[in-house]
Amino acid sequence: MSERTLYDKVRERHTVRELPTGQDQLFVGLHLIHEVTSPQAFGMLDERGFEVAHPERTHATVDHIVPTANQSRPFEDEQAETMMAALEANVERAGIEFSSPDSGDQGIVHVIGPEQGLTQPGMTVVCGDSHTSTHGAFGALAFGIGTSQIRDVLATGCVAMSRQQVRQISVTGELGPGVTAKDVILAIIRELGTDGGVGYVYEYAGEAIESLGMEGRMSICNMSIEGGARAGYVNPDETTFEWLRETDAFRDDPERFERLKPYWESVRSDPDASYDDVVEIDGSALEPMVTWGTTPGQGVGITEPVPDPESLPEGRRVVAEQAQQHMRVTPGETMAGYEIDVAFLGSCTNARLVDLRAAAAVLEGRTVHPDVRGLAVPGSQRVKAAAERAGLADVFEEAGFEWRGAGCSMCLGMNEDQLVGDEACASSSNRNFVGRQGSHDGRTVLMSPPMVAAAAVTGHVTDVRELAEVSQ
Repeated sequence: MSERTLYDKVRERHTVRELPTGQDQLFVGLHLIHEVTSPQAFGMLDERGFEVAHPERTHATVDHIVPTANQSRPFEDEQAETMMAALEANVERAGIEFSSPDSGDQGIVHVIGPEQGLTQPGMTVVCGDSHTSTHGAFGALAFGIGTSQIRDVLATGCVAMSRQQVRQISVTGELGPGVTAKDVILAIIRELGTDGGVGYVYEYAGEAIESLGMEGRMSICNMSIEGGARAGYVNPDETTFEWLRETDAFRDDPERFERLKPYWESVRSDPDASYDDVVEIDGSALEPMVTWGTTPGQGVGITEPVPDPESLPEGRRVVAEQAQQHMRVTPGETMAGYEIDVAFLGSCTNARLVDLRAAAAVLEGRTVHPDVRGLAVPGSQRVKAAAERAGLADVFEEAGFEWRGAGCSMCLGMNEDQLVGDEACASSSNRNFVGRQGSHDGRTVLMSPPMVAAAAVTGHVTDVRELAEVSQ
């Protein structure tokens, strides 16, 4: 088993005891909640007469069901309004801090935690959402949990977790023009498979990872779960510390920052740490990636052909055939030229200011293809405000994108932002499952924000390098 890695250190420091099941009882440093998975958990507490053990370590927001076009209350969707009202009542009763839509701080849970400085190195972070692995970008151990576990954390401040193995994924070299963090993680999942990380936590390392800003690191850690890993993380460094220094948690309290920094540094994996597995990927050899199928692991470089199912391992052939039929792609052809109907910029993977800026750089001076519907959905109200101050919103609207309010939006289609019929979508989100974006017949092609922008203006999947140079 691994030794002296960040995973081992943080796990050891948060273990309360070993449970009879063989799992560890871990103390939770930060519990993030939202409107979809928390109401049932609060109901379970009420049934037992329990109170929230650590409201000061809990933070709430609304993201999954909140409308992005019109957030006036009551919401038009009755179920969405019911979920919203339940969350409001629960957090008020428990004394939990709430980034509500009228606060100016509302947004996707995995965007607001980092931007407010709630997420910190060496923490254990849990949330009733699979993409909680995002927070590992800060050197935290971050896990998605189910409703019964949300109940347990609310009631006790602890969660039961099985020990994982640790795989270090070293991405070497320098990323080329047009290649972003999103391309790196899509390439990793293609290489290792959607189930390759089962039983593992991924440690992302190497020059290509270390050169990324925090936004890029978050994009990579965000999709760890798509590769089957329980979590993913990047060791904290000066890039991490500089981000934290400017957040709400430390901007006006530099003494607290300096007091905590030695702990943050101490949780880094030791130079002689032992790993259960090590994988190396040449980052300089990567190109912009797109998916051709119905899982994030079914991806190719933009100049590479869609694979023949017969060339794949036997266990993946039937799934590949079904995916190609659904997506209407032909083996041997590239995805370049694949016509789209919708371009979606958003999600907890790629809806931060850096992502919007990269897309806007491609869109500036261009217009959305007349047959394409474009949606730009910032990850938080703070991101939205910053983008508007920077003039990015004007670029999107002048190009023909709809500029929306903050929320999960078309990533999972739990509000009005959905595909219609068999529409094909160029999406900066994290999942391309059948029905994920609101229509069972809809088709989703995952790609980076600059690639989404390129597809929007041409009307088809396009190599962004043909249109503009894009930085990570």
